[in-house]
Amino acid sequence: MDVLHLLFGVFGNATALFLFLSPTITFKRIIRSKSTEQFSGIPYVMTLLNCLLSAWYGLPFVSKNNLLVSTINGTGAAIESIYVLIFIIYAPKKEKTKIFGLFISVLTVFSAVALISLLALHGNGRKLFCGLAATIFSIIMYASPLSIMRLVIKTKSVEFMPFFLSLFVFLCGTSWFVYGLLGSDAFVAIPNGFGCGLGAMQLMLYFIYRNNKGSEETMKPTANGTIEIGPEKPHQEKQENGKVLQDEQV
Repeated sequence: MDVLHLLFGVFGNATALFLFLSPTITFKRIIRSKSTEQFSGIPYVMTLLNCLLSAWYGLPFVSKNNLLVSTINGTGAAIESIYVLIFIIYAPKKEKTKIFGLFISVLTVFSAVALISLLALHGNGRKLFCGLAATIFSIIMYASPLSIMRLVIKTKSVEFMPFFLSLFVFLCGTSWFVYGLLGSDAFVAIPNGFGCGLGAMQLMLYFIYRNNKGSEETMKPTANGTIEIGPEKPHQEKQENGKVLQDEQV
């Protein structure tokens, strides 16, 4: 049992690391263009909070036999912090202020949880308090792909839901779910069971729509050659209209 527990923990570390590193392509693009474009920084801030709380929960003085939970989430917290800082550097002023405010809020929430658990709680009370906090934000993190799943159903295309990303969401959720079951830890098993289910749903959608290219109305090529989802934004329409007027004048 202990060997299986360890093996699923190591496998969970590997698959989670892949998930944490998957946005590197997005951030290379942000650095190259020196703009966050239409990307949102909120998922990275929320994932940072989840990693901090989960890493804290896995420490030996909070819960026993969960050190592997701390190692991967500590690594994840470092990676997500880099993402958030890059986003703040290259975001427009209004977005920069919003993300920086959320970043400070995340650090405040984590500090409050850590201090309360250290100074006011002990034993099972500490584990329960930290476990509930980590579980809530783990579920929120796993639920973030729901908007992408809705988009896949709407466009009947998996263009924006890569197969390997969906696969590793499933593998990561499954491995930590089994890890939690083997360790009799509901705070690890429950949120990752939720993630396992969502990952399975993503894979099902992928195999249903994998051969579809989607509708042209919802997938429009932009000026830089990328694909844009949904209706064009007002400022883009104005730019295009202005260009047409200039062409007519010429």
